Amino acid sequence: MPARRQPAGGRERPRGEAGPRAGRGRSACSRLLTGLRLLPVGDAALSVELGDAIEPALAARVRGLDRALGREAFPGFLEAAPTYRSLLVLYDPAVIIFAEAGRRLRSLAEAAPSADTPGALHTVPTRYGGEEGPDLAEVARRRGLTEADVVDRHAAVEYGALMLGFMPGFAYLGMLPAELETPRRETPRVRVPAGSVAIAGRQTAIYPAASPGGWQIIGRTSIRLFDPRADPPCLIQAGDRVRFVRVGELPPAPSTVPATAAASVPAIEVLRPGLLTTVQDLGRPGWRRAGVSASGAADAPALRAANRLAGNPDGAAGLECTVVGPRLRFLAASRFAVTGADLSPVLHRDGHDSWPVPLGTPVPAQAGHVLAFGARRWGCRAYVAFAGGIDVAPVLGSRSTDLTAGFGGLDGRALRAGDHLGLGTPATNAPPLRIAAEPPAARGAEATVRVVLGPQDDHFTPAALEAFRAEAYSLLPESDRVGCRLRGPRLDHRGAAEIVTDGIVPGCVQVPPDGQPIVMMAGGPTTGGYPKIATVVRADLPALAQLLPGEGRVRFRAVTVEEAQAALRSRP
Repeated sequence: MPARRQPAGGRERPRGEAGPRAGRGRSACSRLLTGLRLLPVGDAALSVELGDAIEPALAARVRGLDRALGREAFPGFLEAAPTYRSLLVLYDPAVIIFAEAGRRLRSLAEAAPSADTPGALHTVPTRYGGEEGPDLAEVARRRGLTEADVVDRHAAVEYGALMLGFMPGFAYLGMLPAELETPRRETPRVRVPAGSVAIAGRQTAIYPAASPGGWQIIGRTSIRLFDPRADPPCLIQAGDRVRFVRVGELPPAPSTVPATAAASVPAIEVLRPGLLTTVQDLGRPGWRRAGVSASGAADAPALRAANRLAGNPDGAAGLECTVVGPRLRFLAASRFAVTGADLSPVLHRDGHDSWPVPLGTPVPAQAGHVLAFGARRWGCRAYVAFAGGIDVAPVLGSRSTDLTAGFGGLDGRALRAGDHLGLGTPATNAPPLRIAAEPPAARGAEATVRVVLGPQDDHFTPAALEAFRAEAYSLLPESDRVGCRLRGPRLDHRGAAEIVTDGIVPGCVQVPPDGQPIVMMAGGPTTGGYPKIATVVRADLPALAQLLPGEGRVRFRAVTVEEAQAALRSRP
């Protein structure tokens, strides 16, 4: 799989061989079906594994189950994402428990037919070689062919879209003729242009957007594969068919659907943006099958609390401020609240009058007042909610900023000096709420988080599993919204250090070949090609989000999925 800059996620391979599978001693629902495994992915998702290979027939079985689930969704079902060999199913554990969700999915899997009906056929005009295909000559040399032979063979096949993942609109196409099978580049490129046609292993693909990547680039097309404002946003869907057609000149790229500007007038001016300040709400669910991350606040409970204090619905858009907060001038009277990390917020009034802003308290502000932040006391991410919520155009149902894909929020980027933010219509009356700020001990330098082992814990040695549960891991400075890179005792794989790519959720702990775990976070990708030793319980992710990169430490406490869900249901 192509590699983009994601300090937390590492890069996937275009193909992978899974390591040995040992008996897992899991619940009965994972043992009753030969060739099918139902594995917990934390406490709010499960993976239905139908096989362990990259084969069109297996991918069709997965799509068949996906369609059956769409027709017969069970109570608590949220969304599903098909991959080569498995269906990732997200559900609400407050509505349905793992065992019952597994029982229903097993019944569906037993009866669901393969999705053998061909999907739409897409013809892709492609200019091969030259500047557009800088690796064509190397592929020809490796395979003992001429460049014309490579082009002829690549264009002679009707490919199937086996799955989408890695990035929005990225379709994995197979199967490449065996005589063109070529490994990834030893050194990935820093930037692969959008529209690049690439091959790796027995697959081919088109990069929807500019990205770092390690596949062999043999050509380029001008078609647009992903447009978040189009309906549907992905040109190629799983199950569709693709043919590449050699052309001398590429047709003009299609125009994009223009963004819809927010209707509100500017209410806040950004004087200084802080280290990393983005617009976030509670995320963009429902689009994993298109390779779109949910995004949203890394510490969702903190944003919910801030919104309630400001008199907003829980899902209103606010600001996520990382380590160093912004400096904001109010252009109109408003009400706001700050929660999460203590970054020493101060409200400057009338030029020289300054008032420390208490966390967890609704605060009125007048036009001309300036909200600023000082030294970090504890935590990593503060949240600011304004009455009415930040009014930016929703993209795919959310106002959250997706920094990796480059959409949502303010044009998919962090705040800059000179930006202006509009606010929605506030509620009539301020809520009489005050929420006590958590003491530093609750969000200090070390956190212990609960994990459910798996779904690939059987890929690790007994010593690795013991070290994972017993030792503390340091949070590296490269950690970000994509994920937390950790450093500690090496976690050795029992066999191959890669798997056939499957779905991942925030909290999945991937372990690449170097043996150092990476916990995927709110901005992480939707698929991954490294074994996942465990998945952090959903309620404990905010504790990770508040650890300071370079200083924080984390310990993992293993619980069963049943224990995690029982604890959730016992909450008041």
